[in-house]
Amino acid sequence: MYRYTDFDTAFVAERNRQFRQQVERRIAGHLTEDEFKPLRLMNGLYLQLHAYMLRVAIPYGTLNGAQMDQLALLAEKWDKGYGHFTTRQNIQYNWPKLRDVPDMLDALAEVGMHAIQTSGNTIRNVTADHFAGAAADEIADPRPVAELLRQWSTDHPEFQFLPRKFKIAVTGSPNDRAVIKAHDIGIQVVEREGRIGYRVLVGGGLGRTPMIGKELAEFVPLSELLPFVEATVSVWNLLGRRDNKYKARIKITVHEHGIDEIRRLVEDRFAETRQAFNGADLELFDEIAAQFQPPAFRNVPTDAYDSAYESDPVFRAWADTNLWDHKAPGYAIAQISLKPHGQTPGDATADQMRVMADLARRFGHDELRISHEQNVVLPHVHKSDLPEIHKILKAHGLATANIGLISDIIACPGMDYCALATARSIPIAQEIATRFDELKIEHEIGDLKIKISGCINACGHHHVGHIGILGLDRAGVENYQITLGGDATETASLGTRTGPGFSAEEIVPAIERVVQAYLDHRESPEEPFLAAYRRLGMAPFKTALYGEETGKKAKAA
Repeated sequence: MYRYTDFDTAFVAERNRQFRQQVERRIAGHLTEDEFKPLRLMNGLYLQLHAYMLRVAIPYGTLNGAQMDQLALLAEKWDKGYGHFTTRQNIQYNWPKLRDVPDMLDALAEVGMHAIQTSGNTIRNVTADHFAGAAADEIADPRPVAELLRQWSTDHPEFQFLPRKFKIAVTGSPNDRAVIKAHDIGIQVVEREGRIGYRVLVGGGLGRTPMIGKELAEFVPLSELLPFVEATVSVWNLLGRRDNKYKARIKITVHEHGIDEIRRLVEDRFAETRQAFNGADLELFDEIAAQFQPPAFRNVPTDAYDSAYESDPVFRAWADTNLWDHKAPGYAIAQISLKPHGQTPGDATADQMRVMADLARRFGHDELRISHEQNVVLPHVHKSDLPEIHKILKAHGLATANIGLISDIIACPGMDYCALATARSIPIAQEIATRFDELKIEHEIGDLKIKISGCINACGHHHVGHIGILGLDRAGVENYQITLGGDATETASLGTRTGPGFSAEEIVPAIERVVQAYLDHRESPEEPFLAAYRRLGMAPFKTALYGEETGKKAKAA
């Protein structure tokens, strides 16, 4: 993984020094909150519903044990003993005191971390497939490109005051685990006639106007990728709406001008940017790529794993659900669920962070990943170590066997924390997970992704959930709309609204009826929810939710 250079260290130290002075001026009253706002946002500090919130970048979701230990220290020393991992592969601290934030930033810098550009109208934390460098289906590790983009975009003089925030995601596999079609720019590693290149998508995004990204270029060689991305952002920076923040994202620009016109403008601009790059970006890429070499994999028997799998049903259930195929023989990718039934999705205590850090050092080549689904990943684990890993995880409340199941819910902070939220998300997620745990059918249900947002900004990605839930305020009462058929993968689609929403008391029984309709109508246990929905359409689910007449109307439509 990438290690800070002397330049990186000096750059972050200077930014922290400047911000410390700005905080002191705010506390002394020399800056108003309005004057302080743009300064704090440049350093990842928000003012939420009850307190400040610090958002820390975990670039492309990769960190080591020492970094996870430091995140635990921040939670324990300056917050309330926990952190919240987000869909942007960041971690958020919800309760820091303003005067402590500079110390938190200095502590992060000690282990090569920061909070720069985790907020504001800039290019945000570059995200990537959380199985990068490990997955058996990978064409190439996308993280060197993600790191190149991170360095290029950090403090880029042209892109510090964009029309709105800008998000980039990168995947190295044909199976999209980075939701690239719902990003401002999505980049996919592709291979053509033995050459590695990059497919570039543009104009995806969720929020109040959700859109699936469109193909801007089917194949861009590495030698042209950075100037091509710069040309794309540059075109939007000029065209993007600054008169209306709700129409400022690049998805609206692409929609208003059309993908063909955007492609023409990007190609014109690319002819200029390509000339400005003299090959230094490729030299830098080679230096970066050298730091992402695979670890020294062990070649030892898997007898301990095989024995535990055969004899221990609890371990077998965890292995069947939480493990993923690794490219190295005898290895697995182990996913650690941060979704124990009834708890807050994405939260981890300081003690749990230290446990995961220790597991990475002892068994995982000192590497961890944060997934956009708010879980933690040990990307390189030999199968012979998995029984011991499971035992340790179980002792610390981290062995829930529910990855990809109905209780593995993405949820935004909602009205419990966020000043923008119009409804609660966390309690609804907790109640759904608890209910289906009580029913003991989530393994029978199989692959089903629920995503919950507490407002139309869609931080919970509800538009691309197999079942999406959007919490809104209706005359002072929380009301939850349901969408069905969303998909965050390479076959991405936006969910369709079922009809009128449900109260907080009604939403869990409503979800139960949707799931029961799926179980009643699926062709076999091998047909997952999304496939069944695409085959059946909305009608049987509307019937389950609203009654026979509504279902008939949906079928006729």
